[in-house]
Amino acid sequence: TFKLAVKMLADVSFEVLKRHSLKPSDVDWFVPHQANKRIIDAVGERLGLKEEQVYINICYTGNTSSASIPVAVDEMVEKGLLKENQIILSSAFGAGLTWGGALIRW
Repeated sequence: TFKLAVKMLADVSFEVLKRHSLKPSDVDWFVPHQANKRIIDAVGERLGLKEEQVYINICYTGNTSSASIPVAVDEMVEKGLLKENQIILSSAFGAGLTWGGALIRW
């Protein structure tokens, strides 16, 4: 599951970026599904992102399943991390080996 999750989250992230003519270097924040820190780290590495571009809260919240991205974004707002016109890339996977990604211009 680890290898498949890393591959699918990275692939869908690249696909979303490509559809919008963007590269990973255009992303201000990567806010992934908070299922496993090793998966998050590996996906961030595959995308070529710096550690400080990847928002991680799993160490405090645990895996909150489908709520993990909205919870993380809410935390980022509370902490004042999100600035106008920043680009947020998110990707997630779930039951039945489904996955998806999205871009948000804050």
